[in-house]
Amino acid sequence: MPTMAGAGWDGRHDGTKSGWSNDGQQSIVLTMPSLICVIDDDRSVLRALRRLLWAEAFAVEAFGSAEEFLASEHRANARCLVLDVNLTGRSGLELQEQLLLTGAAPPIVFITAYDDRVARERACRAGAVDYLRKPFDDTTLLDAINRAIRGS
Repeated sequence: MPTMAGAGWDGRHDGTKSGWSNDGQQSIVLTMPSLICVIDDDRSVLRALRRLLWAEAFAVEAFGSAEEFLASEHRANARCLVLDVNLTGRSGLELQEQLLLTGAAPPIVFITAYDDRVARERACRAGAVDYLRKPFDDTTLLDAINRAIRGS
């Protein structure tokens, strides 16, 4: 039976790992894709990000508020949050603070249409992986998410 020992293993976020076993045979192991939770009160942003992340083979759950996310069973399995700063109800920064206090904070990539220096500094001091101003390009967001996953 092939093992994962040896050179050439490539763990990817698309739900597979592939490489070469010690006996020279290529092996592929199916794993679960990384779950990304997107939290934004703009439904068009949720739809666009869901499509982008699905196309990149991530598992995606979308939420219209911090409260929806907190009530979800998916919060325990999230590998990364893509989180709007200015939400209706509890803000993204308040959600980050609450998750940190409970010790259950996945890496966070903040997104915002209203760049505010104080909010940016607060988010970054609390450990945000990135703080992106809308509109951002797909590559910038995907790079931030991949950094978050690698660091978690």
